[in-house]
Amino acid sequence: NTRNVAALGGIVSVYYGGTLIGALIAGSLADRMGRIKAVVFGCLWALLGAVLQASAYNITWMCCARIISGVGVGAIDCVVPVWSAEVSSHSARGAFLAIEFFMNIGGLALAYWIEYFAYLDPNHEMAWRTPLALQIIFVLIIGVGINFFPESPRWLMKMGREEEARNVLKATRDVDVEYELKGIKKVVKYELETSGANHYAAMLFPKDKYSKQLRWRVFLAVWLQIMQELVGIGVITVYAVDLFQDAGFELQLSKLLAGFNNISYMFSVIFAVITLDRYGRRSTMVWGAVAMAVELLIAGILDKYAQIQGPSQRSFGAGVATLTFLYTATFGATWLTTPWLYPTEIFPLNVRAKGGAWSVVGWSIGNGIITMITPFLFQAISYGTLLLLFGLNIFCIPFIILMYPETAGRSLEQMDTFFEHGDSWNVFKASHNIRDKGIDDWRWMKKMNTEEHEHLEAGRRMSTAVRNPEEDEKDARMSWKKRPVYTFRRQGSNAGIM
Repeated sequence: NTRNVAALGGIVSVYYGGTLIGALIAGSLADRMGRIKAVVFGCLWALLGAVLQASAYNITWMCCARIISGVGVGAIDCVVPVWSAEVSSHSARGAFLAIEFFMNIGGLALAYWIEYFAYLDPNHEMAWRTPLALQIIFVLIIGVGINFFPESPRWLMKMGREEEARNVLKATRDVDVEYELKGIKKVVKYELETSGANHYAAMLFPKDKYSKQLRWRVFLAVWLQIMQELVGIGVITVYAVDLFQDAGFELQLSKLLAGFNNISYMFSVIFAVITLDRYGRRSTMVWGAVAMAVELLIAGILDKYAQIQGPSQRSFGAGVATLTFLYTATFGATWLTTPWLYPTEIFPLNVRAKGGAWSVVGWSIGNGIITMITPFLFQAISYGTLLLLFGLNIFCIPFIILMYPETAGRSLEQMDTFFEHGDSWNVFKASHNIRDKGIDDWRWMKKMNTEEHEHLEAGRRMSTAVRNPEEDEKDARMSWKKRPVYTFRRQGSNAGIM
């Protein structure tokens, strides 16, 4: 009934209110205390949330526990992609994060099968408490294990720990690290002078050109995460059992299909290891959306006939199941990783963790809305839900083509080139503006290949981060003259705001 549908949607979606809060806290904490400590902070909240969920005795208790657990997961989701991007090299960031998401979806599949077998327990109370309690083991592994990982070399450099940053780069690179270290050092020097923008309010309500660039980056990060949910993955994975049941399958078979779909989902992420760095972020997302739109359109049409009693009902249901598997695999190969990777690449060092926080805010908003309304959609329009998702995939494509610059093949320090010199929300127009200013790295519609990157590293002008010392000193003198008033107030306490 309608009341149960509302309760289901509410219990699922309230979790994302917690992830939003956790991300905003961790984004600030990671800039001040480091990426590793911020992850530990998230684990402590997730641990408390898991204990409370497993011991819940009413809906109010469960909702509060899910919010607390969400705070922890939001903190972890905010910081881990940032840490990954800062530790990995420019040529392997996509593959690095894709491997992480392979493990992430592997955990999702494992959790589902634990839940499935726990459901077979005749003690129905333990059937749902046991999977929730098992979270504690994995949270403890993360919370303890993360302390044996290296801190971000870029954060270490920001804190003045240059030798530690050099050691981390040497341990994670098979090439000379001095050039990269020099680039990071120059970026840190420049961004310390603009540290007045190192808080959430300045990123949304800019007072100077630098802050306006940050606001545009915030929009790109938040909107990309919302689009990730609009293409429909939350509908398909969270409510997969309901989808298969609507297609005519019995409850037990629907649960099995949902479990096998999660396994297929996990292995599909392997393709992202190849596609993200080889073909770039833009092409991966555009063609992924096209493929998912086609799959959802056909699935929606078949689902209409699968709900009609008759000799062909089973065949139509099988078609829906097949296309559901294809859709989930396509998403895993294209859209799963990119919206998490992209924000870690476009934000400058001094607000990168906060940029990751804004990304999780977008993910929380998208997930919260979708998981809340999906039960009502299945109840109201049934197979029309898949057709609606088809339209939303088509809706997202122009945004990717027109608004999102290509980041593949470029170092994190190169990203400022686009936002400092593009002067347009349109990627094509911004690229021409950058070219007209005499900057070699102006083709932001496509990825930068290895030869182009080596050519630029040989001495070409890539960004304000890697210019000669004379230009740096000139900019430093000018920045003191042009700096807004609120930055002067913050300059005296740089150590405290990190």
